[in-house]
Amino acid sequence: MTAEASRAAPTRSPLEQFVRRMMASRVARLAYRYRRLVPFASFAMGAASFFLVERQAQLAQWVTALMLLGWVALLFEGLLCRLLARWFGERVPQMAVRFAAQSLHQETLFFVLPFFLATTTWLSGQAVFTGVLIVAAAASTVDPVYLHGIAERRWLFLGFHGFTLFAALLTAGPILFSLTTGQSVAIASVAMGICALPSFNDALQAGRWWRWFLLAALSISMGALSWYGRYWIPPATLRATDMVITTRMDTTAREPGGDRDNFPRTGLAADGLYAFTAIKAPRGLHQQILHVWYHDGVEVDRIPLEIVGGDREAGFRAWSHKLSLGADPSGDWRVSVVTDDGQLIGSRRFTID
Repeated sequence: MTAEASRAAPTRSPLEQFVRRMMASRVARLAYRYRRLVPFASFAMGAASFFLVERQAQLAQWVTALMLLGWVALLFEGLLCRLLARWFGERVPQMAVRFAAQSLHQETLFFVLPFFLATTTWLSGQAVFTGVLIVAAAASTVDPVYLHGIAERRWLFLGFHGFTLFAALLTAGPILFSLTTGQSVAIASVAMGICALPSFNDALQAGRWWRWFLLAALSISMGALSWYGRYWIPPATLRATDMVITTRMDTTAREPGGDRDNFPRTGLAADGLYAFTAIKAPRGLHQQILHVWYHDGVEVDRIPLEIVGGDREAGFRAWSHKLSLGADPSGDWRVSVVTDDGQLIGSRRFTID
């Protein structure tokens, strides 16, 4: 009788009992039923944080810190799974790990998306980075694409994971620690390379000595590629709210004259042109900004800006005055606002006839 009862109701492991209790809870059932709302909630949190950075930086820091805490769990998923296996006596189901990874990827991608949408210069290579970010965020919401496409292909999952981590650190650095955009890119590049090493090790199963050199080369290459491609990465917390090309500038009132897209070459030899910029930097502007002048695609001048002002509404206002436009200034011109690390903040095109 005891044996029959034992066969009818086998003893479950502590991990299985824990999982069953969690799935039977009302909170778990609600979370599973409304899991499709996670991307919308994450995007709303990201949008709210974007405006909180504008208005209440302290609260935005807490929101960003909570988002990064979730990321720590995902970065060390292998270690956590081994600890749970040692604790409960068996491994966490792979499907549970995949769902957890999917939720954190969704949360992170949709959280950072509003920042990059607001700061992308769309008529530049930055549109590629933000476009990939949009595609990645959309892919994380489609179960067949993520669970049976991305998660089942280790190399694709590693790339997806590294890209999401990179975007998260680009946003968190300036908000949490008031880092410059260049410092954020550098830290994100190094972190992406280092954190990818365990995953590369799982994929390559480095047993022979030469594979360890391959692992190091892959890690360094991933970090170097992101660093040298920083011109294509929008500065998550810096944006040009106003750019004006004009022949007049009231330096006392810090107000530019009328904005124009086309100028006749006659009359420019004496006074040249002014480029005025207002830069929104709610966490403060902690680095040098430059105006880079281009004529027919060729860089002709690089002028450091003297930043004045800094109120939240008007932003940090600065201008450059280019007196010498060359012997023949006719053609297409562009003034780009860049950081001293090479990241593009904004750009303005005009022509001289």
